Parts: sequence; structure tokens; C-alpha cells
Amino acid sequence: MATILKQAVPKAEVTASLDLVRETVTGVIADVRERGDDAVRAYSEKFDKWSPDSFRLSAEEIEKIVASVPQQVIDDIRFVQDQVRSFARHQLDSMGEFEVETLPGVRLGQKHIPVRAAGAYIPGGRYPLTASAHMTIVTAKVAGVPRVVACTPPIHGEIPAATVAAAHLAGADEIWLLGGVQAVAAMAVGTDTMRPVNLIAGPGNAYVAEAKRQLFGEIGIDLFAGPTEILVLADDAADPFVCAVDLLSQAEHGPDSPAVLITTCREVAEKTIAEVERLLPGMPTRDFAGPAWRDHGQVHVVDTVDEMYALADEFAFEHVEVLTAEPRLALERMSQYGALFLGEGTCVSFGDKVIGTNHVLPTRGAARYTGGLWVGKYLKTVTYQEVTDTGSQELLGRLCGRASRVELFEGHARSGDVRAAKAAGDELPWNGA
Repeated sequence: MATILKQAVPKAEVTASLDLVRETVTGVIADVRERGDDAVRAYSEKFDKWSPDSFRLSAEEIEKIVASVPQQVIDDIRFVQDQVRSFARHQLDSMGEFEVETLPGVRLGQKHIPVRAAGAYIPGGRYPLTASAHMTIVTAKVAGVPRVVACTPPIHGEIPAATVAAAHLAGADEIWLLGGVQAVAAMAVGTDTMRPVNLIAGPGNAYVAEAKRQLFGEIGIDLFAGPTEILVLADDAADPFVCAVDLLSQAEHGPDSPAVLITTCREVAEKTIAEVERLLPGMPTRDFAGPAWRDHGQVHVVDTVDEMYALADEFAFEHVEVLTAEPRLALERMSQYGALFLGEGTCVSFGDKVIGTNHVLPTRGAARYTGGLWVGKYLKTVTYQEVTDTGSQELLGRLCGRASRVELFEGHARSGDVRAAKAAGDELPWNGA
């Protein structure tokens, strides 16, 4: 049995706020469908105080902006993008195409086709998330997507130069200074100035996430996203100071970001809580991290390591950091998580910013059925079939006729009958000609 030392606010309060978000997003999408660029401009003026002659940056503008970024920042961007690109290429190499002969003259195959156009949403708002450019654009380009559209909002009326540089260096074909629901809607449905894309990827606030959810089906999306989550698993070998620092590292994403500790050691739990309370007042991002810990922080104490992993799987969190004496046990014991971070030498922030794995990960329990963004998300895995042997054509034609009539699909059956007739001269009693 788990002892709960700290609980989160009731889920009903979270649900009520999401209802308001859904209503707002529905209205914006409908308006962009109807008025196109005029609606996009109106919402950009309203929410971002941004209304340039063109939201799309020209090649000359991009060159000037990139030149304004300090060389150390450019070098760091290039290094991180190399890590992301390398890992994405390894993922791509793991995806085999094949063709196999299953019967004489029957060839079945699989191949991977990149989507024609992808949208990369790079959040701005409270933080300029340059790393999201690496994760969405670099990965799409490794997959072979020919057109990648990057959208990122201005920040307080200013151009986010480092984000533009990251998008450009990642290989974006178009860079638009446009954010929020209006950006997602424009990429999805298209306007007079923006051609629509086939898939949109990237994190964002509740409004961006809801826009992607509502447009899913009309376009593809990477996954349904919610507030950033961190789950720290600790035993008596864990350092409470490290636990506290890492919990707060993700709580600063926003006031609704859950930060949870599960531990087998009550002393670690109590000291971690004390360290969080000590560190919070001095954090520059305490306005976000404080409410997140107050309303969505949780601390659970369990009796055994097995209970710890079982409870962790119930959470199915985005990030799971394993600060235990044997962290790699989590690879065997857990099955529901977005990404694992094993051992004190590894932290979630590495995954967010520099290590090379993708930081666009499932939240709100979606880890029960999906992993995060990866190179395969930009690829359509398709199949093809070919029958050239008359004996196989005869066999499959007769089988198709029988199987289809069991299901009362006469039209399907006749397609099979014709193949058997062509191959072996079978009669077609249903053909009056």
C-alpha cells in the first residue's frame, strides 16, 4: 500500500478549465476556415500584438536574423541538431522495407513514404523553445519530408532570433512568425498565403494542443499533448536534493505541470519535500513552478521496488527519471512511459535540450498506447501486392470467391471468380454475356 504524503488538486478542476479551452479553439478554427488570412491576422494582432506585412520570413530576413545570433548559440544549436539527426537516422535504419514471395508468383511488399508536407509548431510564449525546432524539423527532414513549414510566435512583439536560427539550421523550408491556434489552423486548412500541410508536430500550450486534437483526422498529428509531466522514482540510495531539483526542472514548464515522486524510502520523501520548499522561493521561474508543485505535485511512499514500478506504470507519465541503485531494472519492469532517464547521471533536461532523443512525448496517460515523436511518424508505411503465377491466381481467385460469399460480398466474390476464370477457365455462372 502506498502512503500519500502530498496530493494533487481534484481532476474535476482540471476538466472544467479544459472545457473553456475547447470552446475558444473551436471558434478560432471555424473563423480561419471561413476568413483565412484575415482571421489569422486578426488573432495574431489580438493575442501576440503582431501584424507584419507578411508572416512568412523571406530568405533575406532569415539570413539577417541568423547573423544576429551569437556564434556560441549557433555552435550549440548545430551540436544538438547533430545529436538529434544521428538518433533519427538510427531510427530510420531500423525500419526495414521488404518484398517477400509468399506463394509461387505472389509478391507482397512494404515500403515507407514520407508525407509531402509537415508543419512544425515551435512554442514561444513564456519560453522560446528552440529545442522544439530540432525535434520536429530535423526529424522530419531525416524522414525525407520535402516541405517542412515552421511556425513560431513572436515574443512580446520581438522576433525570437535563436528560434528562427534553429528552424533554419534544422532545414525548414518555410519559417512563419505566427503562433497559437491561428498558426495550427492555418497550417491545417490552408489560407491564400499558406498551403496546407499533411501532419503537424510539436508541443504547445493547452490551446495549441486542443487545436491539434480538433483537427486530427483532417490532418495527422504527432500525438495528443498536455502539460509536461515528470515522475521521479527513488529508493534509499537517492539524493533528495537531486530529486527536488529535477522535479522543479519540469514544474517550471507551467502552473499545470505535474511533478510526482514515488519512493521506497520515507526519509527520501520527506527530505525531498523539504528541499523543494527550500529551493522554490529562489527560482526565477517560481511563478510557474510554485503553482505546479502546489496544485499538481504528488509524493507517494511505497513498501517495495515492485510496488514502485507498478504504481509508476499506472501514472503512464511522459518523463520517468529513475534515481535508484539499479536504474536499468526499469527497462524490465516498466511498460507505460514516454521516455526513461536512467540513473543520477541522466536527467530529463538532457532529453529536453541536448542528448538527441526526441522530447515530443505522450502526456495525460497517452503512454498507455503510444510512444513519442520519432522519424517513423513522418512516414506512411504502405504495402503492395503482385500475383504473376497462374496457379496462385487460380488458388486465390477460388478462395476469394468462397470467403467473400460467406460474408455476403458478391461483388468481391466475382472479382475473385474472374481471376480464377482467367487462370484456369473456371465458368462464371453469374455472367450472362
